Amino acid sequence: MSERLPGQSAPRGLLQPEVLASLKNLDLVARSVVEGFLVGLHRSPLFGFSQEFAEYRAYAEGDDPRFIDWNVYARTERTYIKRFLGETNSHLMILLDVSASMDFGGTPVSKLRYAQFLAASLAYLANRQHDAVGCMIFDEDIRDFQPASSKAGRLQAVLHSIDRVTPGTGTSFERPFEQFRRHVSRRGLVALVSDFWCDTGRLLESVRPLAWQGQDIVLFQVLDPAEMAPGYRSNVLLEDAETGAAVEVTPEFLADEYPRKLRAHIDSIATAAAASGADHVLVNTGDSLDGALRKYLLFRQRRK
Repeated sequence: MSERLPGQSAPRGLLQPEVLASLKNLDLVARSVVEGFLVGLHRSPLFGFSQEFAEYRAYAEGDDPRFIDWNVYARTERTYIKRFLGETNSHLMILLDVSASMDFGGTPVSKLRYAQFLAASLAYLANRQHDAVGCMIFDEDIRDFQPASSKAGRLQAVLHSIDRVTPGTGTSFERPFEQFRRHVSRRGLVALVSDFWCDTGRLLESVRPLAWQGQDIVLFQVLDPAEMAPGYRSNVLLEDAETGAAVEVTPEFLADEYPRKLRAHIDSIATAAAASGADHVLVNTGDSLDGALRKYLLFRQRRK
C-alpha cells in the first residue's frame, strides 16, 4: 500500500507535464508546481511542513536577514530570528544528470526537461521549508555547482543553473561524486535525479560513500513512457545516445523480453539504493509531478 500525506490531491492540471511545458520560465514552473501541490494539502502534522511560528533564536552569521524580528530588536536592541515549524536547518543538494541519454523523449517533454521541472520544484519546495538548497549538474564530470545555502538569492542561482543546462555526453557517477564529497562535508539531504541507464554496481560504488559520509539520499529514476512500454509494431534499430552502439530488435522482443529486462534493471537500482540506505522513486515523465513531491516530503520527514 502506498503512503499518502493528509489532504486531497493537488489540482492535477497544474502539475501535468504538458501544461508545464507551455511555461517558458523555470521559476514560474517551480512556483506553479509547488503552489499547486500545496493547495491540495491541508495543514500537515509533519514537522517541517507547517509555516506556523514556533520560537525565537539568536541571529547568527549567515542567517537570512528576512527573518529578523525588528520589533524585538527595537525593544531589546538584540537581534533574533523567528523560527518557524518549517525550519529544520536541513540542507538539500540536488544532483542532476544531464548526460545524453536524458535528452530522450518526445511530446510533451524530454526526460531532461521533466528532470529540470522536478529539480526546480524540489529547490522551490526546500526554500519554502527554509532549508538551504544547492545543486550539482553533471554528466561525465561536474558542469555546474552551487553550494547549499539559505541566503537571499540562492534559490534564483540554483534555478538559473538548472534552467540553462543542455544535454551532455556520457554518464559517469565516479568523478562527479568524488568531487561532491570533497566540496560537501556537511550532512544533509541529497536528491539524485537521473535515468540511471548505467551499471548498477558502479552506481552503488559511487553512492555508498555519500551514505558513509552521513548524507540521506533519494534516487529519482526518470523514465519516458516509450522506454517503459515501447509501442513499435515492426523491427526497429535502436541506438545508444551515449555510445552510438546500435541493435535491431523485434516487436516480439519488445513485447515479451524487454519488459522483464527493464523490470530487472529497475529492481537492481532499487536494490542498490536500499544497500546504501537510500530511497528509490520511479518517475514516469508522462505523469503529474505531485507523486514525486509527495515521496520527497515523506523521505524528508523520515530522515529528519
